[in-house]
Amino acid sequence: MATLTEGNRIGDVVLFEEDQFFSRDEVTIGTAADLTVGAVLGKITATGKYILSAPGAVDGSEDPVAVLLTDADAAAADVPNAVVLSRHSRVARSGLNFHATINDTTKRDTAVAALKAVGIIADA
Repeated sequence: MATLTEGNRIGDVVLFEEDQFFSRDEVTIGTAADLTVGAVLGKITATGKYILSAPGAVDGSEDPVAVLLTDADAAAADVPNAVVLSRHSRVARSGLNFHATINDTTKRDTAVAALKAVGIIADA
């Protein structure tokens, strides 16, 4: 029998958000890679599109500013109307998905601190 693996769901990530979905925005995920719930995103300054935040980027996306709440199949094309947390919220750190280069505690702490600066607090 095949083993099934279930990915993150919103409840695995969101611990608190303001009423009436005030903490959420609909954004466009830029073409880059397929992303799952909990992905830590940066915003490309020139286009306003969001992609997985990578510290080495120089297009604005190096700064984590949002957490993805809907899966986005963006490997081949942009994904419009993706839902993200962008302010006034609390998330489970264990539910966050980081870029492959954010591969140790120090780098993750830095990314989490950047999220906190925009109002997204990550609990241990």
